[in-house]
Amino acid sequence: MGLLSNRIDRSSLKPGDHIYSWRTAYIYAHHGIYVGDNKVIHFTRRGQEVGTGTVLDHILVSSIPNRSIVPCTVCTPPSDGHGVVSSCLDCFLAGGILYRFEYAVTPAIFLAKARGGTCTLAVSDPDDIVVHRANYLLTNGFGLYNVFKNNCEDFAIYCKTGLLVVDDSTMGQSGQAVSIIGGPLAAVMSTPLRLVTTNVYGMVATAVGVYCASRYAADIGMRRDVMKVCAEDLTTRLTTGLLQVVEPSLAVLPPTVS
Repeated sequence: MGLLSNRIDRSSLKPGDHIYSWRTAYIYAHHGIYVGDNKVIHFTRRGQEVGTGTVLDHILVSSIPNRSIVPCTVCTPPSDGHGVVSSCLDCFLAGGILYRFEYAVTPAIFLAKARGGTCTLAVSDPDDIVVHRANYLLTNGFGLYNVFKNNCEDFAIYCKTGLLVVDDSTMGQSGQAVSIIGGPLAAVMSTPLRLVTTNVYGMVATAVGVYCASRYAADIGMRRDVMKVCAEDLTTRLTTGLLQVVEPSLAVLPPTVS
């Protein structure tokens, strides 16, 4: 695993690892927790890797890998009411490359990895606790899938750290979601510089700086709006409505096949 690449061999996998694999054209990466015995527990939207129920699905669904029509005998389908599933490693990767998400990285390494969703400043809990959380949520669920606030990366980061964002009005833990929002935000915030400079390089450098700052501030290891929640308490909060996640309220299209 190099400085700018988290690619690993299967032989180095161990239970409790947070792994991911990029999908077609690097549009998004799918995340999960390796629990041993060639199995990965991951969070989906009713069995579909990613989706919003909105116009974004036309882009996202196009990058989802094609699946065999013959059901895998190792993988388990999603239970009614939640999308946490267990898959064999081959089905999880779907022909993609295996990467391991890094924890407790230095600020320099964090900023050097320009694409979000590959590392965090937060510290991981011991592997046995990580595996326990993943297995518990496989049975009890992780709430309603939301591509911006409660996605597969949020699930994996929670399993690794036990940290949850408690402010529903802000982004979740996902570095991918922060990158999606951070890019346009950087462009918007750097636009006023055109009034004081016409230097293209200066504006680009400023936009990059704003993007990096937004990623750094939004990382789960830096945020103040997070709290440690045990898996058992998490499911109780979801059941009683003390913790809620809602679907994005964008223009809804007819539902895609999932």
